[in-house]
Amino acid sequence: MSEKIKLTEAISIGIGGMVGGGIFAVLGLAVTLSKGGTPLAFLLAGILALITSYSYVKLSKKYPDRGGTVKFINQGFGKTLFSGGINNLLWISYIIMLSLYASAFGSYAPNLLALTGGELDFHIYASAIIVLASIINYYSIKVVGMIESYAVVIKLVILIAFIGIGLYGLIGNPNLEQLSPENWEAPLQLLTGGMVIFVAYEGFELIANSAPDIKNPEKNIPRAYYISIIFVVLLYIIIAVVTVGSLSFNQIKTAEDYVLAEAAKPMLGQTGFTIITIAALISTFSAINASLYGGSRVSYEIAEDDELPHQFTYQLWNQPIGLLITGILTLTLTNTLELESISTAGSVGFLLIFSMVNFVGFKLYEEIKCIRIIPMLGFILCIIATIVLLQQQFSANRTGVIVAVSIIGSCFLIEYIYKWVEGSK
Repeated sequence: MSEKIKLTEAISIGIGGMVGGGIFAVLGLAVTLSKGGTPLAFLLAGILALITSYSYVKLSKKYPDRGGTVKFINQGFGKTLFSGGINNLLWISYIIMLSLYASAFGSYAPNLLALTGGELDFHIYASAIIVLASIINYYSIKVVGMIESYAVVIKLVILIAFIGIGLYGLIGNPNLEQLSPENWEAPLQLLTGGMVIFVAYEGFELIANSAPDIKNPEKNIPRAYYISIIFVVLLYIIIAVVTVGSLSFNQIKTAEDYVLAEAAKPMLGQTGFTIITIAALISTFSAINASLYGGSRVSYEIAEDDELPHQFTYQLWNQPIGLLITGILTLTLTNTLELESISTAGSVGFLLIFSMVNFVGFKLYEEIKCIRIIPMLGFILCIIATIVLLQQQFSANRTGVIVAVSIIGSCFLIEYIYKWVEGSK
């Protein structure tokens, strides 16, 4: 790159990565799981993201590389079966996030442009947006970047306006009482709610991929991580307060998949509903666009490090072959799994990946000059959160747990088979 990335641009990468389609996809699910304690659930997830970002800061400064998380895992564990399995999981987790964004798009779009009504609408829109984003990625990466830069501004302006109007609209709203502690779920359920929606925070790790190009990295890398995460935590908490304070729990449950648009109705009527729906479509579309590119790059980096077949470094129509494979797998996942199962699998994947990044931070504490206890705390908390999430969801969403565990197992099995085949040549 001929120009360095400034602090404001690095912060935008972090915010844009987090405030993609996540909040539009999982807000209704968060309220269903946590009830009046939803703001606290978002806070718990945000604290875990903030602790984990400490390891990312130190590793990004010591090992700036466009491979980002892939580089950190390999630095800590070497190019082994284990690191290969974790890196494969990162790629598959990108695909899970793409499915989450496409599911959100498919849920919001019928409210604006109904075709036939019902379940068919969801699958038509969710599939069509994946295909469209894939075509754009093949056509021009410059167009992908342009869409993302405009989308970040549009969605933030609309969400901040939603917050401003929404807070004013809470005055005298009887649903405000739903936020009182007696309407909170039990502590473990609140933690589960926070961890299921953890996918709404995972995008901060994209800053790591930009670390080699950030201007004045010693100062700006930590600022980019911390400012973007703290901003998004506050944004999510206030959005949760406005949503729970504006609608009854029954209304939220009914409109679970497009609850943010429904929450705009008490203040702005159908106009507010339409504006938020448009914001959701723009946000999820831009997130799909950017994540398709990111996912294909991750598979390319893993193959370059000899942890996936070298065929993944081949190009098809001037783009990595991983782009086509990522698109096909996203289509499959989106049209076979429910939103909660996708969210659970995504959160489990990223919690496990982040636990390993924290462990690398702990392991390499002397090299990266960090306070050793912080990455160890992040590692322990990520592991505990993963166990609690799997345990609590096993009774309520067994499919999601089975999918998550199967994906993790498959990532290591694929790596084992690849290593075995390569070693026998």
